[in-house]
Amino acid sequence: MGFKIVFTKPAIGDLQGLVKFISRDNAHAAEQFGYAIIAKAEALNEHPLLGRVVPEFKMATIREVIHRPYRIVYRVREAQKLIEILRIWHAARGTPNISG
Repeated sequence: MGFKIVFTKPAIGDLQGLVKFISRDNAHAAEQFGYAIIAKAEALNEHPLLGRVVPEFKMATIREVIHRPYRIVYRVREAQKLIEILRIWHAARGTPNISG
């Protein structure tokens, strides 16, 4: 059995904001983008260590996968078989804020 995937409130807000922003120009592209981000996160279910360690944090449990130009930042909780999607962060925005 794989890991459970949970999107935190900040990650949900990130995704909603991005989809809303993209939908101003192209509703279909916004929908496709949202589904692509969710699919990339769900792929971690069977391979939680697929992403690299986030260089700014240097913690084995804080990792990221890239969906250019966005970073899907997540925490692996192996004992609980849980992956928390922490942020969906534009690469140009610098270090992801994962507090809270």
